[in-house]
Amino acid sequence: MKKLLVLVLLAGSINVSAQKQITVEDITTQNTFAQKSVTGINWMKEGKFYTSLGENKILKYDITTGEVVETLLDGARLSPKIDIQSYSLSEDEKKILLLTERESIYRRSYKAEFFVYDLATRSLKKLSSSGKQQNATFSPDGSKVAFTRDNNLFYTTLANMSETQVTNDGKFNSIINGSTDWVYEEEFGFVQAFFWSPDGKKLAYYRFDESNVKEYNMQVWSKGKLYPNDYRYKYPKAGEDNSTIEIWLYDLASTQKVKADIGTEKDIYIPRVKWTNDSNLLSIRKLNRLQNNLELLHTNATTGASKLVLNEKSETYVDINDDLTYLNDGKQFIHGSESGGYYHLYLHNMDGTLVRQLTSGNYEVTDFNGVDEKTKTLFYVSTEVSPLERHVYSISLDGKKKVKLSQASGTHTLNMSDDFQFYIDYHSEAGQPLYVSLYKAKGNTLVKTLEKNEKLVKAIGEYGLATKEFFSFKTTDGTLLDGYFLKPKNFDPSKQYPVLVYQYSGPGSQEVRNSWGGGHFYFHQMLTQKGYIVAVIDTRGTGFRGEKFKKLTYKQLGKYELEDHLEGAKFLATLDYVDDSRIGIWGWSYGGYMSSLAMTKGAGAFKTGIAVAPVTNWRYYDNIYTERFMQRPQENAAGYDDNSPTTFAANLKGNFLLVHGTGDDNVHFQNSVALQDALINAGKQFQSFYYPDKNHGLAPGIKNRQHLYNMMLNFILGGL
Repeated sequence: MKKLLVLVLLAGSINVSAQKQITVEDITTQNTFAQKSVTGINWMKEGKFYTSLGENKILKYDITTGEVVETLLDGARLSPKIDIQSYSLSEDEKKILLLTERESIYRRSYKAEFFVYDLATRSLKKLSSSGKQQNATFSPDGSKVAFTRDNNLFYTTLANMSETQVTNDGKFNSIINGSTDWVYEEEFGFVQAFFWSPDGKKLAYYRFDESNVKEYNMQVWSKGKLYPNDYRYKYPKAGEDNSTIEIWLYDLASTQKVKADIGTEKDIYIPRVKWTNDSNLLSIRKLNRLQNNLELLHTNATTGASKLVLNEKSETYVDINDDLTYLNDGKQFIHGSESGGYYHLYLHNMDGTLVRQLTSGNYEVTDFNGVDEKTKTLFYVSTEVSPLERHVYSISLDGKKKVKLSQASGTHTLNMSDDFQFYIDYHSEAGQPLYVSLYKAKGNTLVKTLEKNEKLVKAIGEYGLATKEFFSFKTTDGTLLDGYFLKPKNFDPSKQYPVLVYQYSGPGSQEVRNSWGGGHFYFHQMLTQKGYIVAVIDTRGTGFRGEKFKKLTYKQLGKYELEDHLEGAKFLATLDYVDDSRIGIWGWSYGGYMSSLAMTKGAGAFKTGIAVAPVTNWRYYDNIYTERFMQRPQENAAGYDDNSPTTFAANLKGNFLLVHGTGDDNVHFQNSVALQDALINAGKQFQSFYYPDKNHGLAPGIKNRQHLYNMMLNFILGGL
């Protein structure tokens, strides 16, 4: 018996010594922990088939076998040869729109050269020879392609490749037609601002007048140039003027334009525009400046006259979503809302009257995957099992026959075929990376496993990666907060360990979830190999626990989140295996804001803090995001200043590292400059680093992330 015990212990020591050590290169340049997925699935009309881009070829696959059944297009055989970076099929699947020579602008926007390939004639034609285009999109009948260029809207008639200019007043930093301005792109999440009517005979489009929006100026220190470039763009900060928005409708046959009636108030937002299934009826969603009054308008595309259909008001703010689906019968639509305290789906008649609430309960619908009108079945993902999990459900249009389709615990997301025959389930949990499976919707039948991530599973074993260990704790006011630990492989509860808290903490976000990975997951795994515990905590104000929990932070961003992190530090200090003199905190963006606030206003709770690309006063950030949660500075000055790290710079205590990219068009470098200035004036010592010309994610260039992780690792090892 003793001999067996010795052998077991010996085997354990061998495993420990054989455990591979994670390097910064493993998590940056070498992709040691790359997680495979099944991406690029472009469903065809018949759900059994999809197309995908690989090795510069557009291939048609049978989803049930995974086999290629046809090569639709080989970019290398085209004349001229094209490096296909993206593509889209026309609705009738007879033409392909090819994208090449992509040139990024901001987070989502880009311009490129587009070509149209006819599958029947095998002919290739360049969409336009007058400069790169943006947002190129087929008309529903595939006869035309609309696009924007130089802030104007155009379309090309493919039969003769003639180009028609719809607008001509576009001007940089002044008038934008058919595309969004910077703040709409960033905060409302879309760039293409024109929309084909279902019959392809009309175009609805946005017109932005950003003449009165103030410019932000960034210097760009391009390599090899004696003087820096001066880049200016329109960026409306909190309390400042926005673009004036108009919605126009253009009739291709008559060339007549009609302006949609969206009211006389100019200081508004139009976060979404969508055609109903009626080619003469456009739906427009309108928000007031404070974003607490949402109106759904139905607009006559011939006259521009609008009718109010729905009106949702809130004492805080109304979140915008994409869950607005008009049914084919033209009589009803499905709408998502959290007006009842949790986000759910509702069925309305076209005049706005409520037919019924489709989902209900103290949980949230997180994804609405569509409605199969043949079977009158909706598919969606929700938190019904737990706020930390996501599961797939179906329910009938009468709100009955709810079925839980996913069985394994963890997080499931869904990719449904357009004809609702099949769906792909992307599943992971704390101890298992992504597992991708194909199901037949009818009967919820497993067809095949598409990806198991066996290589990553092997690497997890070889490197002895820590599994998330979930915990919760109550704050002094009785609020239950969620978190998870990553602990060293040979964790010994009789020893004491330093702890680094990672958090994001932003409104509606979530870091603590029963899923594989997370923010900077493998960097944190590297720290566990160095003898650190990493704790990830979600504060009040984060998402998926109901409207009350999320919107508590209204008008006081940072206040309750900081209180919760200070309570978190106290909780950690009560654990026997935590060295309460060695607790640190770090984060990026909103998380950088919170770690800066923790080290200043919350001084003394954390020995070490790192802030990457932080907001340091909400006055510096854009107005759509900031005012949604804070109102304007003119109305809530105290809310802006009482939780600003710059206000409390003189309180700084501990080791602090401040990092930012000078080319950050989102959270401006100005934020870190202001905090540094305040810290210097207060006589505080700290470390700072800037990345020349790099954006909010410190891109472009993998070397930047490699450098950052090495710098943070050394800072943590030396200061925590």
